[in-house]
This record gives sequence, C-alpha cells and structure tokens, in this order.
Amino acid sequence: MTNPSELKYLNGFGNEHETEALPGALPRGQFNPQRCEYQLYTEQFSTTAFTAPRHSNRRTWTYRIRPSIAMGDFTPMDKGLIRTAPITEADCPPNVLRWDALPMPQVPTDFIDGMITVAANGDARSQVGIGIHVYRANTGMGQRVFYNADGEMLFVPQQGALLAYTELGILHVKPGEILVIPRGIKFRIELPEGPVRGYICENYGAALHLPERGPVGANGYANDRDFQYPVAWFEDQDGDYEVVTKFCGNLYRAPVDHSPLDVVAWVGTSAPYKYDLARFNVINTVSFDHPDPSIFTVLTSPSESAGVANVDFVIFPPRWMVAENTFRPPWYHRNIMSEFMGLIEGVYDAKEKGFEPGGMSLHNCMTPHGPEAAVFEKASAADLKPEQYKDTLAFMFESRYVIAPTRHALESDARQHNYVDCWSGLKKYFNGDK
Repeated sequence: MTNPSELKYLNGFGNEHETEALPGALPRGQFNPQRCEYQLYTEQFSTTAFTAPRHSNRRTWTYRIRPSIAMGDFTPMDKGLIRTAPITEADCPPNVLRWDALPMPQVPTDFIDGMITVAANGDARSQVGIGIHVYRANTGMGQRVFYNADGEMLFVPQQGALLAYTELGILHVKPGEILVIPRGIKFRIELPEGPVRGYICENYGAALHLPERGPVGANGYANDRDFQYPVAWFEDQDGDYEVVTKFCGNLYRAPVDHSPLDVVAWVGTSAPYKYDLARFNVINTVSFDHPDPSIFTVLTSPSESAGVANVDFVIFPPRWMVAENTFRPPWYHRNIMSEFMGLIEGVYDAKEKGFEPGGMSLHNCMTPHGPEAAVFEKASAADLKPEQYKDTLAFMFESRYVIAPTRHALESDARQHNYVDCWSGLKKYFNGDK
C-alpha cells in the first residue's frame, strides 16, 4: 500500500489524466496489452455511452490487481432513511420549507448509515433529476466500500474533513471545498479530524461540468486548472471486505475477500475530483442592480433543453457589493426553477436569523420567496457604500424539476414549521396620492 502522505494531485477539469503507483504499470501506446506489467488486469470504466461525442465522452482505463467481478453476489440490505426519486411516500407541498441542522449521531455511525435523504426529483431509473441528502458520521467505514449506480455524488462538507479513499486515489476534502465522485466509482470515507456533516447532491442526469462563460469571456467563474484529481494509489490486502451499492433506489451488499481499492494505474477522463470554492472568481455588478444568481454557478448538469439545467450548483461566497441605488439582497421572486439552499458557514444576506450553518431550505417552482421582513427594512434604509461580505458561504442546488421532500423531512423535528413567519412583518407602504 502506498503512503497517502506522499500523494500529489493532478490538476485540470475533464482532462485525460494518467498516473501510476508503480513504475511501468501503465501501458504505453495501447490500452489493453495481452499481458500487463506486474500481472495486472485491465478494466475499462465508462460513465458515458461508448459513442458519446469526444468532448463529452468519459471513460477511464484501470490496471488493477483483481477485476471488480471478483466478488460474491449482492443481497438486499436495509436502506434506512435513504430514498430515491420519484418520491411518492408524501405529497409535495407548495409551502416554503426550512430545517435546522440535523444533529450528530450519538452511536457509532459511518457514512453509509448516517446518510438521510431530504428531497429528490425526476426518476433515477430514467437518469433524470437529483437526490438531496445530508450525511453525518462519527466513525470511518473500515472494510466497507460503497458505490452509487444511480448517480454521481457531489459532496459539500459543512463540518469536519473527509478522507475519501477511492479506486483511483485519495482526496482530502474539508469545509469550503467540494468533492465529486462519478457514478459507479468505489470509495470509503474516513474521518481524519473527527465527526463530519454535510450535504450531497446525487445527480441522476448528465455528468456535472463547467458552465459556459458567455459574454464574460475566457476568464472568471471556476477555472479548469483549479480542479484536482488524485494520483494512483492502491491497497493489496486480503480480508473480509464488503461492497455496498445503491442500485435502483435500494441498497445491496456483497462479500469480497480483498480490498476492492486495488487500482495500481489508470488513464482517462472519468475520475473523482475536488475543488476549493475559494478559487471561484466572482463576477458581479459595479453599477446598479445585480445579475441573476446564475453568475455564481460552479458546476452544471444540463437537461435536454438548452440553458435549463437538470441541476446547477451555485455558491454565494465572500465578495464585495458596490451596486448604487439598489436593493442589494436578492429581490422577491417566483421561479420556474426550484431552489434548495444550504449554509456552510456565516450568515446568508437574505436570511439573517433562523438559517444556521448545517441548515437548509427549499423553495419550489413558483413558490414566492425573498428576504425576510427585517432584512427588507434594513436594506431599504441602508446607507449604500461598498461593503465586503466576509466569513460567509452558502450554496444552492437549483433544478428545473420540482424537488419533493421525503416524509421523514416533512415530519422531522428539525423542520421549522413557523418558517413563513419571517415574512409576517412585511408592511404596506403604498401611497397612492404621490
């Protein structure tokens, strides 16, 4: 087993990377030689169809100690509070919804057992839509590994660092960074700094990629060079391991007599990656009003309609606000898109009370929302000067499909049933005589 402390990262979003943990393990000039160095097996991993266009084709060749099929049969296991779209167990209300941060577990709980589904949309079997989960854990996965056949997983840590041991290498991810693990990649989560909590967007649809910049030009937003991929790392260990998979909304387990994380070398375009959100180059107004929140899009999963996302991952990071003669918080609005928000740290400018780090809110299609009454009063009377928003980081999963909460989320003690009251102080100022 290679030493994780010696790992470096390969940079660049969507590039074809190549890396080997042992010299000469990666074939040169071809992908599938008759005999591999070190007597490894060749296995191709594809997350798009073979015939997908070159610019969107994602596949990786792996060179491993044993092929993935060297395992036992899967058997069903309890899926706990994990749910998958379509959500049919409860009606989806049009109300504004908000939840406090979910408490940490009080008994030993690993990543799989600590995952709770909050909401979902689309249909996982049709590869449309998303699932939204909260993860909480206080112990590592040990000899369990997990892969998700239903979708790729975007991790947004809120508390505690993750050490993700994946088939293709190791990534250390802390709050303020994100982790994306492609559909089907096996991994285990360890906790190098104690208990963890965060959010997951399970993307059933087209793989996440960087949005176009349009008139912004060649620079700004997230830059390709800032995305980091792991270098090859492997375990050559025998023992009683367990592979857990999420498949068609259910969980299954299978025995395996060795570590499945045994890829010695790989080359390709489909691999886990991380990104530091502090490297996002914010674009904003320097005159009046402010642009749509799409200017804060880090990653997007397109739908069949151009410009209408299956899901956008949007952040609201530290930034300067300088707009003149402008109501600076988000305006009151109703959207065709549905919005799920979470707070990593600090205070979100439109919700100064009740929206705590680790909390979340859901404003669905055409449900009206906007700044709470106290924020409106404050912003309307503010002496507008350049102002720096510091020590804050919120995010949004925005989707073209209605996001349906689970029964557990609707009935949870963490739900703020009086959320709508934050707008109860909105006053009538209309003066028809002026």
